[in-house]
Amino acid sequence: MKYNGMFEIIGPVMVGPSSSHTAGALRIGQIARQLLGIEPEYVTFQLFGSFAETYQGHGTDLALIAGVLGLTTDDDDVRRADELAVERGLEYQFTKGSGGQYHPNTVAINISGGDRAVRLIASSLGGGKAEVQELEGLPLRFSAEIPTLILYHQDRNGFLAKVSQLLDNAGYNIARLALERWRRGGDAITVCEVDGPLKSDICEVMRSSIPGLKELRVLDAGF
Repeated sequence: MKYNGMFEIIGPVMVGPSSSHTAGALRIGQIARQLLGIEPEYVTFQLFGSFAETYQGHGTDLALIAGVLGLTTDDDDVRRADELAVERGLEYQFTKGSGGQYHPNTVAINISGGDRAVRLIASSLGGGKAEVQELEGLPLRFSAEIPTLILYHQDRNGFLAKVSQLLDNAGYNIARLALERWRRGGDAITVCEVDGPLKSDICEVMRSSIPGLKELRVLDAGF
């Protein structure tokens, strides 16, 4: 896709009076869906700051639901995302939160489906951009603006070296690598952003050859 500097300023065209409250919110919903990795069945949205004050009037509620359902910013069904959720059997709830040093347009999402569940806190930064602030309570920041691997694993010696080796052997350049853990030797999460689309074969190689890897999610920058 050809770079367009004006798009970076204006952001995508979609419903709502504010890209921060609609396009950015929809992107957060998309990220939550991809982190879950399966069709969601239940989701709660806890809204903070201006999100909490204006979410219905600005269409933030519809945008978040639409993102969780997998819609894009140019989809006409965004306007009826609440109806579509009912049709697809998605249960959802909105609450207002307070406290914490969060960006004014922030939402905490708990999303689940089958035997999977994901918790994240993310903010809409303007112009359709979004950034995850926390994942499963860990201070992991990422925007998913480029292809991103989310690795759930055991904290052990050589893990990051193995990840880097496999990606390098497959021709990928690592743009950013971050690891957070609950305790030494316990569960951990690594965020790995790469230059270039991630193919399914590299994911299968990683799943089968990295000791301690428990789950792997791919965030597609194109959504």
